[in-house]
Amino acid sequence: MSEEVKKFDIRKTAVIVVTAAFFCFQIYLALFKQLTPMLQSPLHLVFALTVIYLYMPVDYTYRKKTKLKAELSGTTVDEKTLSKYSFLNILDLVSFAAIGYLLYYVVTNFERLRDFTPFIDDVELIDKQIMVITILLLLEAVRRSLGLILFFFILAFIAFAWLSPYLPGVFYTKSVGFEQMLDQFTTGMTMGEAGVFGTPLYTSASALFYFIVFGVFFSTCGGGQLLIDIGMKFSNGSAGGPAKAAVLSSGMMGMVSGSAVANVSTTGVMTIPMMKRIGYAPQEAGAIEAVASTGGQIMPPIMGVGAFIMAEMLGVSYFSVACAAIIPAFAYYFGVFVLVTYIAKKRSVRSSAADAKIVIEQPILPRLYLLTPVILLVVWIISGSSLMRAGMVGIISVLICNVISYFVNDRKNFAGLKSLWNCCLRGAKQSAEIAIPTAACGIIINVVTGQTSLATNLSSLIGSLGTNYLFLALLVAMVGCMLLGMALPTVAAYLVGVILFVPIIRALGVDALCANMFVFYYGIMAQITPPVCVASYTAAGIAGADAMKTGINGMLFALVGFMVPFVFVYNPAILLEGSIIEIAIGAIQLLIGTYFLALTVAGYYKTTMPIWLRVLSFIVALGFISPDMTTSIASVALGTFVLVMNRHQAGHAVNTKVMA
Repeated sequence: MSEEVKKFDIRKTAVIVVTAAFFCFQIYLALFKQLTPMLQSPLHLVFALTVIYLYMPVDYTYRKKTKLKAELSGTTVDEKTLSKYSFLNILDLVSFAAIGYLLYYVVTNFERLRDFTPFIDDVELIDKQIMVITILLLLEAVRRSLGLILFFFILAFIAFAWLSPYLPGVFYTKSVGFEQMLDQFTTGMTMGEAGVFGTPLYTSASALFYFIVFGVFFSTCGGGQLLIDIGMKFSNGSAGGPAKAAVLSSGMMGMVSGSAVANVSTTGVMTIPMMKRIGYAPQEAGAIEAVASTGGQIMPPIMGVGAFIMAEMLGVSYFSVACAAIIPAFAYYFGVFVLVTYIAKKRSVRSSAADAKIVIEQPILPRLYLLTPVILLVVWIISGSSLMRAGMVGIISVLICNVISYFVNDRKNFAGLKSLWNCCLRGAKQSAEIAIPTAACGIIINVVTGQTSLATNLSSLIGSLGTNYLFLALLVAMVGCMLLGMALPTVAAYLVGVILFVPIIRALGVDALCANMFVFYYGIMAQITPPVCVASYTAAGIAGADAMKTGINGMLFALVGFMVPFVFVYNPAILLEGSIIEIAIGAIQLLIGTYFLALTVAGYYKTTMPIWLRVLSFIVALGFISPDMTTSIASVALGTFVLVMNRHQAGHAVNTKVMA
């Protein structure tokens, strides 16, 4: 056996052992005993770093790009070419040694760190060493797993922390001596719960891990396919059935997975080809799937990763955040559903056509028991149980349902031991990939809120302008969050957006939940917004469509998602903040406005709308979305005129055709 094969086997064995150990460690926390945050979070990070470094060697990016180029060009690449930079693997050994040193530090010093009082207790040399080692390890893990954008973004903030005493205006921070600043930097970054080991990483260790693993088990054990089939069943035979199937299936699947790209990859391979066959253009089919899948991150009960962190940072229960998201999420999917319906009517396509008949391989009713884990998960969350326990209840119930599957339905939904083992490994790996950006963003959070006075300066500056500048501040925050969402993973985009923009919005009188949800929404909407729209690009690849056209269509189809955040800032009742009457009126206004917005984008009601009528329809949508009752009443009259006029145009067109 060659030396290269031996090295590969050693790494492969280490990957399995460490990933399994990571999984077992997290299960121990849930079933037996939680640790103090200053031990639990660092150990979680140690495991995550080790997993990432094992799965992604130092030349991982080069190997990946080389293989991709070879695939695109239809050529093969030999091992010698792939191993061009294998001599750098010595850096992996150094990294593993550094991770081992971090582990030693955490285990031997956690009691001192737990009781550490900033500016009173001394910062030791080993503390400074660990601060440097942790930041370097995180930066390299970010480079390997997430690319250079977040890598340089974090570097820029670290540089800003040290250079801010020499910068002008809002960027200025009062200067202190080098030693004092080094101690302050070390204290904030790795010796407390405000930096790397802060709330985001603790949330990853105490909640996100279990929900990610739950999603993997649920999908593998037949639950994911059941949700997809339910969506297809309810949309079969109606106008634009495959498009509606994409909306319903992706929405329901998104409630569990919370991942746009995963939803596109899972449901899109079935729905996109069917949409194309019944008359949707490739870019439209891809856009519909991308929009529907992206909405999963704002759809309770699980939503996206950022929602869990939002709850922790706001100091409220996750159930409160999930409830607040219900009306906006429903409006989002209602708008997309109406849109695809009228596009289908405009094209006169129906899913009952022979070439687009949705075939469901297994009956749905005998499989409904597979939804029990989701129901139990929601019940546990509602009951006030910890997210860790709720996630474990979900995982255990999936395993019980899997045992039931062994005895029913000819074992078609049964996952064997090998599949379950792979679920453990895949869930732990995905959790590690989430832990890295959450920990890395702790660096940015500490720089903005602890090391410099940037957050305070920006809030004071915007607050001094007065509430008349709220709309302008929201526009700036929207653009900023979307740029972050294009460049960073959703969780990182949300965390950075919270630090940079939430204080600005809050300074203008917006409450904490509305401000956080505003930032959360636009970080997600960036996934379907050109020029960098990961969900749209994935869907375009499946559809065989132009990626940019798919992205532009997706942005238009998701127009509701871009407008809803402004609605709940000006009308918090949409987030269930208000009386029942206020919430009901706000929801009705939003849904009617969403309906007219969908008509505007589709350009169709009873017949194709001329441009001037679409403009009026858009004005009606804005009028209903506005919280002002006078505007809404005026919009009722104008909306009625739009619908009656289009109906009249349709009747006139039919009469003209008959006379001809």
